[in-house]
Amino acid sequence: MENKITWNKNPVIAHRGAWKKKGLPENSIASLKEAIKLGCYGAEFDVHMTMDSILVVNHDPDFLGIPIATSTYTQLLEKKLSNGESIPTLEAYLKVGKTQKGTKLILELKPTKNRAEWDLQMTRKAVAMVQQTGATAWVDYISFSYAIGEEVLALQPNARVAYLNGDATLEKLKASGFDGADYHFSVYKNGDWFTKSKALGLTLNAWTVNTLEDMNWLLDQDIEFITTNEPERLFELLKTRK
Repeated sequence: MENKITWNKNPVIAHRGAWKKKGLPENSIASLKEAIKLGCYGAEFDVHMTMDSILVVNHDPDFLGIPIATSTYTQLLEKKLSNGESIPTLEAYLKVGKTQKGTKLILELKPTKNRAEWDLQMTRKAVAMVQQTGATAWVDYISFSYAIGEEVLALQPNARVAYLNGDATLEKLKASGFDGADYHFSVYKNGDWFTKSKALGLTLNAWTVNTLEDMNWLLDQDIEFITTNEPERLFELLKTRK
């Protein structure tokens, strides 16, 4: 299956899907579909686990004021996103995402505070869900938790995993089996990240990049990926640079 998929060849990753220009809810199925329609390389989204172990897609630890980790999935259904969608389950998100073969699904596993075992349980369930839905080829993983990234690699050694927190050297990431760094763009302004990453065979992604100035600077460095709330702006810029 994987060799039949042709991922879009551009550096554009839509942050929480492509939501801003059309006023769609972040992390919604609608914003995923818009990122796919735009032809983004990737659509980034965030995953949490409910009290009854349902994996859901949402950025914050609460959904419209309802705390996810201490609520049931049924309780989360009491509120709707602005477009009428319920909070997406990971299963539903993956099933929609794998109906196309151009846009990667960039799955961010959100760690909780001081609940390491919960985080690992969530990670195991997420990797299992990706496998059960047949979405393995579509999914790359990211997290602010190094331990979560290591757990993904223990469960699926060939997974593409990037670390978000900005505090690990490229040498450490390489030794741990990570695919690369996915750091705030300001981190890359100090040190020889770009030459070193290519020498080590690692990728760099930068978040969250919304201005033309920052986009241009990163493209000048030949960065592999740029995560942005403004995918349309980045696509327009890419046209002018050809």
